[in-house]
Amino acid sequence: MAFDPAAACPADVLARAARVRLACFDVDGTLTDGRLVLDDGDGREYKAFHVRDGQGLTLLRKAGIAVAFVTARPGDAAARRATDLGAESHDRVGDKLAFVRKLALQHGVGMEEVAFMGDDLADVAVMREAGFAAAPGDAHPWALQHAHWHSLSRGGEGAAREFCDLVLAAQGRLAALLP
Repeated sequence: MAFDPAAACPADVLARAARVRLACFDVDGTLTDGRLVLDDGDGREYKAFHVRDGQGLTLLRKAGIAVAFVTARPGDAAARRATDLGAESHDRVGDKLAFVRKLALQHGVGMEEVAFMGDDLADVAVMREAGFAAAPGDAHPWALQHAHWHSLSRGGEGAAREFCDLVLAAQGRLAALLP
């Protein structure tokens, strides 16, 4: 039996996923498990990213979908991970909605073609306006109530990969990416 991430999705969710041309992701709690590990000595911050999430983001890019990290926190870890994956990285973003609107204009897409995956209060405004709002399965209830779809996986544990597979399946692009 073939894997079909879109099999159990309602038609309206698939229609939203099929329109995505720009996929934006919060970092802490979405692409990571939300924990912040701080070094005692020089104050460095460490983050752990799941390799399967990275593969999903790479597959989105190969399918022609722009990928951007949009986070309020400063830090080099997210920027380095984005660079490794060929994604954009934007940190210290105070107003995520205004920023994502600007990013959509730069990419020549409307907000109905923007997906945003977030997990908490700072993400709600952009989730309300994005054409496809998604959340990890363990997101805060405030984010979950504004998500059109949520993963079974927790943030930083494959949630973004589930999202990527769904978007690719909804767009009929998944089979072409498989070896």
